[in-house]
Amino acid sequence: MLKLRTPVLLAMLALLVACVTINVYFPAAAAQEAADRIINKVYGSEGEGGETAPTPKPESQPQPALQPQSQRESVVVVALAGTLDWLISPAAAAADIDIKSPAIQSITAGMEQRHASLAPHYASGAVGMTGDGRIAVHDLNAIALRDRSRVQQLVAEENRDRNALYAEIARANGHPEWESEIRATFARRWVDNAPGGWWYQDAAGVWKRK
Repeated sequence: MLKLRTPVLLAMLALLVACVTINVYFPAAAAQEAADRIINKVYGSEGEGGETAPTPKPESQPQPALQPQSQRESVVVVALAGTLDWLISPAAAAADIDIKSPAIQSITAGMEQRHASLAPHYASGAVGMTGDGRIAVHDLNAIALRDRSRVQQLVAEENRDRNALYAEIARANGHPEWESEIRATFARRWVDNAPGGWWYQDAAGVWKRK
């Protein structure tokens, strides 16, 4: 009969217990990719398009030779790891971001149309991007008096749609609890994909020019 040392056995038991409480993780990379696709569609030819740095692959390290007992334990652990991988992989595979729902496409289309009216005000510094994934009037003096009411209306409509977009993406993907993380992802990517010269708020809420 195969005898395993106590630490190995405990580790195996811990893994088995963990496998029944697995939650689908928030897919940060997929969320960023989805955000970029929507944002660049809204920005059109103005967006610069952010790039994601490739994740470096860890270098493989030579493994020391195993003693007979360690070899037997290694076989069991590898087999257990394969079983856990089989159990976990469906949850991991499901962790993606779908932005093809009719509601998401409708909201995005409205934002895309509105952007033509907002773009000059981003460029002039009248309107800027906030740290919570929305926009705000940055410099009221940069807006002609006759246009101020209209610009404020555009800002309100844009924020309404952005709030709805973040909530709808989370809902459409079956994870309403992801809304805050989706909002944070979009907040970063609105700025990263924006043309130079536009204004935005940093993490401390301070206005800066890109």
